[in-house]
Amino acid sequence: MHNLIQKYNIPGPRYTSYPTVPYWDQEGITLENWIATLKKSFKESNTSEGISLYIHLPFCESLCTFCACNKRITKQHSVEVPYIDMVLKEWSMYCEVLEDKPNIKEIHLGGGTPTFFSSENLKKLIHGIFETANKAENFEFSFEGHPNFTTTEQLQVLFDLGFTRNSFGIQDYDPKVQKAIHRVQSFEAVQQVTEDSRTIGYNSVSHDLIFGLPFQTEESIRETIKKTVELKPDRIAYYSYAHVPWIKGNGQRGFKDTDLPQDHEKRALYELGKQLFFDAGYVEIGMDHFALPTDSMYTAMESKTLHRNFMGYTSGKTKLMIGLGVSSISDSWYSFAQNEKNIDDYYARLRAGELPIFRGHLLSNEDLVVRQHILNIMCNLETSWKIPDMLLEALPEILSHLKEMEADGILNIFEDRLVVKEEGRMFIRNVCMAFDLKLHKSKPETKLFSMTI
Repeated sequence: MHNLIQKYNIPGPRYTSYPTVPYWDQEGITLENWIATLKKSFKESNTSEGISLYIHLPFCESLCTFCACNKRITKQHSVEVPYIDMVLKEWSMYCEVLEDKPNIKEIHLGGGTPTFFSSENLKKLIHGIFETANKAENFEFSFEGHPNFTTTEQLQVLFDLGFTRNSFGIQDYDPKVQKAIHRVQSFEAVQQVTEDSRTIGYNSVSHDLIFGLPFQTEESIRETIKKTVELKPDRIAYYSYAHVPWIKGNGQRGFKDTDLPQDHEKRALYELGKQLFFDAGYVEIGMDHFALPTDSMYTAMESKTLHRNFMGYTSGKTKLMIGLGVSSISDSWYSFAQNEKNIDDYYARLRAGELPIFRGHLLSNEDLVVRQHILNIMCNLETSWKIPDMLLEALPEILSHLKEMEADGILNIFEDRLVVKEEGRMFIRNVCMAFDLKLHKSKPETKLFSMTI
């Protein structure tokens, strides 16, 4: 296993989309093409399954050096109202394009720190969204929170607005690690928001942990997970730290590269964590996620309805996801469109009466087939080319890449399908890379992705 980890620990995408963002068409996507695919997807799915909204709330009071998200650091809460006004303006522009009233099945508030915003302004945001939309049947709304900046009042207000899931970024409880990544919160603060969530009535509480952080050891991971399972969150995300300072600059330079666990050391932290989760009754879901058998994500995995998009894994699928806010990415299934990444540019485009899209990608027929294969592997650890719609001209080339993985015991290849073996789960990103025809055609000359393991 040590040799396999060394062999397959290479830079690779996390596949929240295909094509991955660096391989989007350099020409971008025209506004006409984006709106055409948006309307097509909306017409096909709004009545039957509804749509999803991802709303990016970018503000944080302090910088966490592990974070690669788009954020703006400020303690000035006067930024809240202007930002929400602009997000609601963007939403009203989409509603004009869609014409019919959207049925919203999923909302996810991401960041940044969504709970940076006051209860009053969170209420303003959600009420503003539903002035021109309906809640779909079996809707599921969720948000991310910082344990230090989430009050009981905020939890209650969001619950009253229909939110039943939340996730809290914990990362690690070790003081030395917390100091290095500039993310300090106490176990007591996490315990408070977790217990308050349950008292209020949230049916799923998730804790996010990261392995591979500076100064982490097996002992510190063991202690962090001991504290985590003591609180018994319904879901646990156990992410591999993505060290990408070439993308994020000095934001990820609060420590030296030599302070990070390397290769097999890092993987040992994952394997230790996984076993501790299993011992506590959790089940592994897709990649990086664990859930209790009582959680909807486990049910989705069992029924093969698990879905993955720019929000990560979700227990429900919608064909159309609209991203609102600075840097948000929208997905019509047939195309992607990303908003301006700079908040001032985002505001300027909206003030000019324009949807604030600055890049995107219109998927070809080949892209759509590859996308489905990668989605199948990421969610179900298997995929099939049994039906003609799932055949690819490049299948022989893809299988040639996979044969070596089969020889290494990572997967099994059958006449019309492949199945990733349980012991091959850690190499799931590498399996998906075999299908990544964009990556095959144009190997990156510079660093684009974090390491796969």
